[in-house]
Amino acid sequence: MNVVKMAREAREASRVLAKTSTSLKNRALIEMAKSLRKRERLILKANGRELAAVRRTARSAAFVERMTLNGERIENIARALESVAKLPDPVGKITDFARRPNGLIIKRMRVPLGVVAIIYESRPGVTADAAGLCIKSGNAAILRGGKETVLTNAVIADALREGLKKAGLPPGSVGFVNDPDRKAVRELLRLDSLIDLVIPRGGPELTMAVRRESLIPVLAHDKGLCHTYIDDRVELGMALDVAFNAKAERPGVCNAMETLLVHEKIARAFLPNMAARYAAAGVELRGCPKTRKILPGIKAATAKDWDTEYLALILSVKIVKNMDEALAHIAAHGSGLAEAIITSDKSRAARFLKEADAGAVYHNASTRFTDGGEFGLGAEMGISTQKLHARGPVALEGLTCEKFVVSGKGQTRCST
Repeated sequence: MNVVKMAREAREASRVLAKTSTSLKNRALIEMAKSLRKRERLILKANGRELAAVRRTARSAAFVERMTLNGERIENIARALESVAKLPDPVGKITDFARRPNGLIIKRMRVPLGVVAIIYESRPGVTADAAGLCIKSGNAAILRGGKETVLTNAVIADALREGLKKAGLPPGSVGFVNDPDRKAVRELLRLDSLIDLVIPRGGPELTMAVRRESLIPVLAHDKGLCHTYIDDRVELGMALDVAFNAKAERPGVCNAMETLLVHEKIARAFLPNMAARYAAAGVELRGCPKTRKILPGIKAATAKDWDTEYLALILSVKIVKNMDEALAHIAAHGSGLAEAIITSDKSRAARFLKEADAGAVYHNASTRFTDGGEFGLGAEMGISTQKLHARGPVALEGLTCEKFVVSGKGQTRCST
């Protein structure tokens, strides 16, 4: 379908969705989940064809893993839609109330943004997650996935539209750009009269390209360069468990740790045991000079490593003098997604949580929890690393804005 025609249909559908009841939106989400399950065989067939094609290229194992679907993952995608249906509807929520001296009553009401375009790369699950969140928050969605998963995403999008139609909502509420040509994206990014927000989900190159070319406001999901700082006042067993989980549980995602910072006073007690656990899991370590004196067999970390989102079983390790140095390193190299401190000192934890600049900050927990589902938000649109409009995991409320609702009894204003 022509991109402009799709955007016009989405704009018309957004007006319907903005006034649709919560119960009807929930019914649509349930029908969308049913349609996904019904089309599982077709989805897996399309995904299999695309996986076979990608495996003949030089794409990384992490990339292949992100685009892979199976029966379990499709069921999880369907359940995520159902979980969104169970969440509170932010639309119409009154967030503030004031009575002015002249008797005017002023409220703030949450309302849909309108039409949201999501441009993403290899994860087919984003197609359903993004569409579901947009529908529940009263927005129409225009989706454009990576060229490697066009067939898979097209089948998923058809299933979602079928569910919408069964529920009595406009199928144009979910549009999918199946043209792999970048010209289609450029055209989309210039439709500022039809689209209200664009969200890029992918690597820094994608985000930069969208920011550079878009006439539409952009909600950026930048790279996830997450740090974990191990303080000297710490229970070492817990520190080992959290640091291992943050890196090795699923390294190819944005909330995985990429740099481990270790206080110099506990480095000799901590690092050899940590390195052994990482080695058993196949994690390659790259360390600063102090780290390599304790772990002489590892590679030397370069200046580039401190700014690299590996998305793989590779970890940079740096020994720091204290929390000041750890915070300075995070300030210089962090991407603003998630940062963690492992310490038994509550005052140090409080300071770290206040000063570390990120959308999510942790005390004694893995950065891997930075996820809309784990935060009780349902499926997420992405994790915003910027500070305007929404920050951190973006879910239903992040897809709404506020308008002032003013009630009076005939008041008029006199200029002075």
